[in-house]
Amino acid sequence: MQECYCRLTQLHDLSHITAPRAYLFIMARNIVRRQRERARVVRIDPLAATMEAEADFLTPERVAQARQELGRVQAALATLSDRARSIFIMRRIEGQSQKAIAQALGISETIVENEASRGLRTLLRHMTQADAEQGQPVATGGAHVRQR
Repeated sequence: MQECYCRLTQLHDLSHITAPRAYLFIMARNIVRRQRERARVVRIDPLAATMEAEADFLTPERVAQARQELGRVQAALATLSDRARSIFIMRRIEGQSQKAIAQALGISETIVENEASRGLRTLLRHMTQADAEQGQPVATGGAHVRQR
């Protein structure tokens, strides 16, 4: 986390950041990915200590809530076509580049870009509709889901 803050302080202009929270999470993900790529040997001891510390925060309610949320996400992913689901997982979960995905699937980068954006819109629409049906407040986060 400190690495993220250090990098943020090195930026001369912050006006290009329209979604600070998303920017921070993406920055953190990229830092972790770079560190993981550079590391050849990973010690298990620090990892175990981290997992034990996180286990203290796991209450039965949080576990149940996380399982419910995972089920909602899986249901939303199931609404996508096989190709769109693969592209979404490769891009958003595995963090692969559009170029790498295009090469792996044998399609153009434009198709990857279009499928990724359509898939994300579909998932957002599905998740917000599910929230509305359950009577939960819909958190838009300032983002607008465009309808087609």
